[in-house]
Amino acid sequence: MYWAVLLGSAVLEAVWATALSQGAYVLFLVAATLSMVGLSIGMKRIPVGTAYAVWVGIGAALTVTWAMITGEETLSAWKIVFLTGIIACVIGLKFLKSGASGVDGPPLVGGAGAVPELKPGAVGGAVAGGVETSS
Repeated sequence: MYWAVLLGSAVLEAVWATALSQGAYVLFLVAATLSMVGLSIGMKRIPVGTAYAVWVGIGAALTVTWAMITGEETLSAWKIVFLTGIIACVIGLKFLKSGASGVDGPPLVGGAGAVPELKPGAVGGAVAGGVETSS
């Protein structure tokens, strides 16, 4: 349910962006409000970074697609390739495991398997950071 609401709010993002560009301010206000509410609901169960990336990615891709359909923007093969890339990345985010660390694998900082913390004097001699100073 949360993913469906998030996708619906992403569609509304494209609606409000298009409405704003055309001066349809009432439609802009309604769509923007509903879009933000949907984003907020989606963020209750979907990690904030993922939810925001999906919302922006889908909204931007739909906005550009609509502009190309209506002739406001030129159609090109490269735009289609890159828009497809955005959509593929959004689909990838949907299927990532979101456990305690976010993705499978060791964390980069702290915990088992992480890069060890360096102690003062561990790099470049007897002082932290390897910068030797005169005593």
